[in-house]
Amino acid sequence: MIAWSIEAALKSGCFDKVVVSTDDTEISEVAREYGANVPFVRPAELSDDYTGTIPVVRHAIEWLESHTGISIQNVCCLYATAPFVLPEDLRNGLSLLAEQGCDYAFSVTSYSYPIQRALRLTPGGRVDMFIPENFNARSQDLEEAYHDAGQFYWGRAEAWKKGRIIFSPDSVPIHLPRHRVQDIDTPEDWERAQWMFQAWQAQSAQ
Repeated sequence: MIAWSIEAALKSGCFDKVVVSTDDTEISEVAREYGANVPFVRPAELSDDYTGTIPVVRHAIEWLESHTGISIQNVCCLYATAPFVLPEDLRNGLSLLAEQGCDYAFSVTSYSYPIQRALRLTPGGRVDMFIPENFNARSQDLEEAYHDAGQFYWGRAEAWKKGRIIFSPDSVPIHLPRHRVQDIDTPEDWERAQWMFQAWQAQSAQ
């Protein structure tokens, strides 16, 4: 999967450097094989299951600036688990970042069902509405909602280094169709992504 993300980044033509941040030897080897740079080992304190994206990107920026002397303007965090990202998505994100003068530009997609009619499971095994007053609301009358597509996040280097929040009015969305968005956290997610990828590739070959 990481090879797909690296190849999309290289094909986009957006980057002076494609850098992989990891503490894993095998991932480092694969990343280099597919054309990425792995100039440092990610510190242990940034390699657990609870570290957020911003500290990892900030470390990469500060390491590169201090060890290479280059001045970094824009940075894109591209997740390794983004098998549906396309080079044109990355180019679109960079263009929007420059045009809008914002802190971040990142991929989003719409929910397939109105979140205003969402249900929760109670401790007793029953159900309850998050917003009961929307029980009789028609789906088409409710505001469309979006969520982070979990693929990539363009940002100005200054915003990353200062730890500015990505999900804010200082960000602009890059809209992706739902059929090209699948977060991969569980075996079920992986199986679904495989089916989606096969269907997408078959459609692209026609």
